Amino acid sequence: MGKKVLAIYYTQSGQMKEIIDSFTAPMVAAGIDVDTVAVKPLTEYAFPWTGPRFFSVMPDCVLGVPQMLQPYQLKETRYDLVILGYQPWFLSPSIPSNSILQDPTFRQVIKNTPIITISAARNMWLSAYERVHKILTDAGAQHAGNIALVDRHPNFISFVTIFYWMLTGKKERYLNKFPKPGVDEQDIKGTKVYGKIISEHLLAGNVLNVQKELMAKDAVVINYPLMVIEGKAKYIFAAWAKFIAKRNNKAPWITAFKYYLFAALFLGAPILITLDAIFIKPFSEKRIRQKKLQYSLLK
Repeated sequence: MGKKVLAIYYTQSGQMKEIIDSFTAPMVAAGIDVDTVAVKPLTEYAFPWTGPRFFSVMPDCVLGVPQMLQPYQLKETRYDLVILGYQPWFLSPSIPSNSILQDPTFRQVIKNTPIITISAARNMWLSAYERVHKILTDAGAQHAGNIALVDRHPNFISFVTIFYWMLTGKKERYLNKFPKPGVDEQDIKGTKVYGKIISEHLLAGNVLNVQKELMAKDAVVINYPLMVIEGKAKYIFAAWAKFIAKRNNKAPWITAFKYYLFAALFLGAPILITLDAIFIKPFSEKRIRQKKLQYSLLK
């Protein structure tokens, strides 16, 4: 009997659909039966965003509050491999992605089943990955592989381009000077390399050992300064989310968070990275190495 794969994902802009289609193409070519399912929340998130709408989802996103999903159909009750495509919002799995992870049908399907995760982020994906990995482990899944796609441009540039894309819906060069936003088209097409590797391991019956080979093809690249920023920011975001969630009138506090975020990115982050480089990094090589192995799914 042929191998059966479930590729399940949420997409708002369409980028994750492009990624999943490219990623699974070698599996289809290898004769693997791929069941591709795009899941949608009951209440859709319109794209492009408005600024107020984007920031309004922060508390629920960070606190992991799931939403109802539209009904979806799976061809099988069990699969040989599950692929989950997701995106981080506010250093957390997006609300629709978290809703898939919490969905009883999905959790039943992934129990005792190998799963590959593939994410698409601006640049900070580590905290969202940690949460996804924990949820999968708690659900009894076998987290066999992880691929993290990012916008490779510098932090400030990607910040400008991603907001241009989110607020206009145009994946084009802002002012004809900035690069295109999001994951580069070549990186999206390049996911076929990972799909081919996974196909070979799946057909050989050793997909649980695939991550080392994926890492050899740069499936996960960890930027240490961004790791430092995320390590602090995830706790600050959680504190903001808990505080705002308790307010009857959330709007002014969400606005306050927005301005905090801009200040932290452009003023706080450079100071934090400089202090870390002087006082922490030189004395923490072992801890840093262990964290990188953890994020690479090699520990």
